[in-house]
Amino acid sequence: MKRKVIIIGTGPAGLTAALYTGRANMEPLIFEGPQPGGQLTITTDVENYPGFPDGIMGPELMDLFRKQAQRFGAETVNLMVDKVDFSSKPFKVWAGDKEYLSDSIIISTGASAKLLGLESEKRLMGYGVSACATCDAFFFKNKKVFVIGGGDSAMEEAIFLTKFASSVTIVHRRDMFRASKIMQDRALSHDKIDVIWNSEVVDLIGDAKDKGLESVILRNIETNKESNHSIDGLFLGIGHSPNSKLFKDYLELNEKGYILTKPDTSQTSLNGVFAAGDIQDTRYMQAVTAAGSGCMAAIDAERYLEDSK
Repeated sequence: MKRKVIIIGTGPAGLTAALYTGRANMEPLIFEGPQPGGQLTITTDVENYPGFPDGIMGPELMDLFRKQAQRFGAETVNLMVDKVDFSSKPFKVWAGDKEYLSDSIIISTGASAKLLGLESEKRLMGYGVSACATCDAFFFKNKKVFVIGGGDSAMEEAIFLTKFASSVTIVHRRDMFRASKIMQDRALSHDKIDVIWNSEVVDLIGDAKDKGLESVILRNIETNKESNHSIDGLFLGIGHSPNSKLFKDYLELNEKGYILTKPDTSQTSLNGVFAAGDIQDTRYMQAVTAAGSGCMAAIDAERYLEDSK
């Protein structure tokens, strides 16, 4: 059966697109992928989403998004898209061993925060460990935090955190930052920011059920000596990877792999294919802006189908 619209990826962008296309009687099919609900499902408290003055748990917020979209006829499938073919219309999408056809596509596969790859990092994510200062800095008022990284992302996170934390320490595995000169200067001249050079994180100590993150073990790359530092929070500033590999043969991407959209629209380089959320947003990366761009993609897809009649 051919669909009017298929949405690839979930999270605030995909589920908002599903809500709007559902209300427009487009009967959207949404593939939820490997992380149904997107990055918010690994966020404990969300305090900056409008309409929830007391805050809400990330997974609960995404569950409400999903239920609202389903109420208007969106069909959510907990499958991962393995392959696409956008070379001719209708567009083709494969999930498992099944082929799906659609007149339009909305891509909302997001971007994944680059992680250190430690088991303890996974366990303490949302319990003192975060990959988003804008989302979580508020929880670290007058607390001691570390930021991992040496690029612009790490500098931005560190500078933002100084508005809340009592002290911010940047940990970098080299003896110089790769961030732009202006961002380095801002960070290094800030009286709340310190730097630990030539060091990497070996392990994180703490219990998600108890106090959360308590300390970090660093290893000096030059001396191989390990040191234990008591901290309240650890922020990963090592960047994000856009989940765009599936689409690189069909759509125009920027040098980092994010899908390019035409100014003031969600339209990609291919007519009938739209992108929303962190897969095309390198600047804001917030749940509320992702939801807004999901709405844009739904309206753009609806107008495209109208014009194609």
